[in-house]
Amino acid sequence: MPGTRIVEGERVTLRTVEREDVPFLQRAFTEPAVRYPLGNAVRNREEIEEHFEEHDGTRFLVCLDGDEAGSDPDAVATDRDPSAGETRPIGSVDVADADWKRPELGYWLVPAVHGEGYGTEAVGLVVDYVFRVHDAPAVAAGVYAYNEASRGLLESLGFREEGRSRKHRFVDGEHRDLVRYGLLRSEWKEQRGN
Repeated sequence: MPGTRIVEGERVTLRTVEREDVPFLQRAFTEPAVRYPLGNAVRNREEIEEHFEEHDGTRFLVCLDGDEAGSDPDAVATDRDPSAGETRPIGSVDVADADWKRPELGYWLVPAVHGEGYGTEAVGLVVDYVFRVHDAPAVAAGVYAYNEASRGLLESLGFREEGRSRKHRFVDGEHRDLVRYGLLRSEWKEQRGN
């Protein structure tokens, strides 16, 4: 069962990540449709459990709760018994370095829910959370140049391109550029009418 509810949006809930969620999180390192856009190396379950223990930051499990969780237990396969509750994990959002420098976001969703707006809602909730909890002047994110969906998500939330690391990492057979994005607290407040 996913952990405690931290923030609820209109359709998604952000919950704490628990040890039982490691098999679900493994998808970011094993499933090509998730792993390639993130640029992640393949990791086995033991390596992911180590990563889980060493994680220095805040990690949220993105979940669908109640009616949004749906009645189709195969829509998003996990190691959990979907009939055991009305919560279905669909992704993860991480915030690194929020306590001592510019917070950096990382996020992914399972391919079955891409294009449904869940990612935009989840990342927006995390940006709100970061600006409420941390005295950060801005939030950052890095996206591979070829990942148009992720770039569009950030831009729809008001993030602006701030730079590019050329040939940043070798991903899926090519050296890929990483595009750096940032969103100032003042820009976020202005968008929200605060």
